[in-house]
Amino acid sequence: MRIGELARTTGTTARALRHYEQAGLISSERAFNGYRVYDDTAAVRVRNIRSLLAVGLTLDDVRVFLPCLDGDVAAAPPSDKGLRVARERLAVLNERIAAQIRARDRLETALRDRAGDRARPAL
Repeated sequence: MRIGELARTTGTTARALRHYEQAGLISSERAFNGYRVYDDTAAVRVRNIRSLLAVGLTLDDVRVFLPCLDGDVAAAPPSDKGLRVARERLAVLNERIAAQIRARDRLETALRDRAGDRARPAL
């Protein structure tokens, strides 16, 4: 199938597919006219990539799962390396969330303090 058909089939964009290919996660052949042509198994692989990205993994993280991207990633027994990568990504996400909460709290405090200034009469 050509790139547009694969994009429609998997609910992604041709640009994302080219990005996945550049990252070494999918591959294509070139037709005589230069168009990318993917085999039918590419759709499963792309859906799995998108699922892993949707849970917060990066493309670099997804590379660890290359051996099982052509099957049912969710049902496959996790490898030690896959679990380690997922735990590391979770720790990164938790730290980002904590940093955002701290920033929100500082902004909230600053706004509350400024609102208190307005309640005071001007001298």
